[in-house]
Amino acid sequence: MMKNVLKTVLFLVAVLLVSCSESVDSTPTAMSRATKPLTAKSLIKAADVSYLPLIESEGTIYKHNNQPEDALLTLKNAGCNTVRIRLWKNPSDGHCGLTEVSNLANRARQMGMKVWLSVHYSDIWADPASQTKPAEWSNLNFTDLKLAVAAYTSTVVNEIHPDIYQVGNETNDGFLFPQGKLSASESQYLQLVQAATTVIRAQSPSTKIMLHYAGISGAEWFYNKVHNLDYDYIGLSYYPVWHGQNMSLLKTTMNTLSQVHHKKVLIAETAYPFTLGWNDWTNNIVGLSNQLIPTYPATNAGQKSFLLAIRAMIENSPHGIGFSYWGGEWVAFRGTQSPNGSSFENQALWDFNLNALPVMDAFN
Repeated sequence: MMKNVLKTVLFLVAVLLVSCSESVDSTPTAMSRATKPLTAKSLIKAADVSYLPLIESEGTIYKHNNQPEDALLTLKNAGCNTVRIRLWKNPSDGHCGLTEVSNLANRARQMGMKVWLSVHYSDIWADPASQTKPAEWSNLNFTDLKLAVAAYTSTVVNEIHPDIYQVGNETNDGFLFPQGKLSASESQYLQLVQAATTVIRAQSPSTKIMLHYAGISGAEWFYNKVHNLDYDYIGLSYYPVWHGQNMSLLKTTMNTLSQVHHKKVLIAETAYPFTLGWNDWTNNIVGLSNQLIPTYPATNAGQKSFLLAIRAMIENSPHGIGFSYWGGEWVAFRGTQSPNGSSFENQALWDFNLNALPVMDAFN
């Protein structure tokens, strides 16, 4: 099996060295890949559960109706059909590394849920402000960096077999800086993404490929740049605290991007508070009333109504395919006095007593 994988990777590497030496060209596959109309069954209803193994390892027990229950089972029973998991290359503590992510993916699949990987191509958080290469790749020249991306992608695909493979996380200006910085070297960024997508297409044809942009402003610019790449889904993060309170603009952007680029759109990350209070001494990201959309107060009902509105936006558009709730598992797991706990416990899907919140109904 490993010999066959190695042969495939070496073949793909040879192709990449030739085809990626120039700018990415338009191909019929990339330009005309169609997606079926959305149905209730095909709607992706996801929750990012990346912190779950860490939180469980420290003794946290999630509950449903005040009874202990596996968090994944609670999500599954609520109607969540997909788990999103971030993957770091060589994390310092092993959390979000390949072994842990593979185990979590298998656990979700055993419950009948699909797996969506957010592959950061970094040892730590990758987002618009930080796209640091894995330390292992820090001294590679550009040619060798492409080879490393191809080989690593092959390892991930063959280990986890994801249903959705997200190439990079919130790659507003590219990834794998400095070589893959989009505004500085467009051609190199496109070649690095193509190094990954070529492997995914060859080794896991059923896997859907997603590119991910954080926010609304600038999304048109980014997706114009990647127009000729071979991918399936447009992914957008939407947090009112960072991306504005205009959900109509989010809807317009989603529909416009889909029409121009002939791709379905996922709201790849979103979240909303059920309270402006806190349950540990780690500063929360959202804690002020002016960070909210006035229509949706920071209450149990307000949180649920917000996620239902996101879902309705997707379902009522011919261009949406699904959504993912981020940080829902990130409760105050280290106690109420912890200064190193969660900055998100007031946006979780479980309350301060670790009981499942009404927002779970939005998955049903």
